[in-house]
Amino acid sequence: MNWTALLTQEMNATYKPAEAMLELLTDDDLNWKPATGENWMTVGQLLAHLNTACGMCCQGFVTGEWGLPEEAGETGDGDHEAMLPKAAQMPSVESIAAAREALAADRKLAFRMLEKAGEENLATLMSAAPWEPDNQRLLGHHLLQMVQHLGIHKAQLFYYLKLMGRKVDTMTLWGM
Repeated sequence: MNWTALLTQEMNATYKPAEAMLELLTDDDLNWKPATGENWMTVGQLLAHLNTACGMCCQGFVTGEWGLPEEAGETGDGDHEAMLPKAAQMPSVESIAAAREALAADRKLAFRMLEKAGEENLATLMSAAPWEPDNQRLLGHHLLQMVQHLGIHKAQLFYYLKLMGRKVDTMTLWGM
């Protein structure tokens, strides 16, 4: 298996539609969230999370620099509430323009970390995530999971757009 080729393809296929969906939003949408249920992020909070869902996490796996809240600790044996706050506690983007810039920066970071890791480390280096310290995986698998993390929140944004009445379809979701 060539982890670099797989991850490159998956990153491109995930970032592209996420970036396109941002074009369907305005700054007036930032405070919107689903009307039913609880613990929903606003659009602004979702975008802030989307902007750190892949590249920043790849950086954590590749360099060990996670940027986690101090109370969570860098070893993962800290407070899980600090790593997974309630939606109301999550930060929001200030504008759609800022969200676009941040997502582009996260994409660049993800690709820098992929290059920094190198194929040999992706295929052989074992490590654990701070939130799952007893579960060792290949570095390549961890990075793939971070692309999947971005993909989950891309799909969340897609359904937010649908609920907001925006004209989106399967082609929007998959960037076709």
